[in-house]
Amino acid sequence: MTLTLTRQPPRPAIPDEAAGHLQALALDAARNLEGSTAEEIVRWAHETFGDRFAVTASMADGVLSHVAARAVPGMKVLFLDTGYHFAETIGTRDAIAAAYNIDVETVTHPLRVPEHEAEYGKLYDIDADLCCTLRKVWPLDRALRPYHAWAGGVRRSESPSRADTPVVAWDAKRRKVKVNPLAAWSDEQVEDYVNRHGILVNPLREVGYTSIGCEPCTRPVAPGEDARAGRWAGTSKTECGINL
Repeated sequence: MTLTLTRQPPRPAIPDEAAGHLQALALDAARNLEGSTAEEIVRWAHETFGDRFAVTASMADGVLSHVAARAVPGMKVLFLDTGYHFAETIGTRDAIAAAYNIDVETVTHPLRVPEHEAEYGKLYDIDADLCCTLRKVWPLDRALRPYHAWAGGVRRSESPSRADTPVVAWDAKRRKVKVNPLAAWSDEQVEDYVNRHGILVNPLREVGYTSIGCEPCTRPVAPGEDARAGRWAGTSKTECGINL
């Protein structure tokens, strides 16, 4: 399924009282679920929020999608297609959607890349923050509007800026509960899970892309570099804005 966006997303229509309840719930869950398995965390979110909970996946690998499928067969998984992805990432999405018991929904921007560049230019060269806002943050905000909670694959070991990531958090910007089932996983745990379960992995990983984003803004990582050093290399930018 493909969900095409038509306009800038409005802010979530969650009343203050409901938002306060969700925030308190998130803080309690962060304490209570620390040390739980990734499957247990996903299962808790689904039991708590039902169809108001969705998983997001970048398709750098199929780890989170596989965890979600084991925890909740048929789980909704959102994939954000910016229009700038590597062909390998799109192929990985298709393979994962076919191999695992999940419902993959692709979220797209209303403007195709040629139309976007005709109107704005190559924003990734001009203003990378604005490019991410237009092609990633706003489309995801819109897609998440029906949900009260969402999950992503952020891990503490990925970078210093993510070192304090809780397994459940309050997403104040979207007024939703943010679930991070893999937060406590080390790189070694990810590698072990991939090997034990034969997880599908984006082939770019085999040629040095340890963190995979849009093609114009991602390069392979040299030995000894931070895993996310290949994202927006040569700039001070470290995050696209989705997880901020």
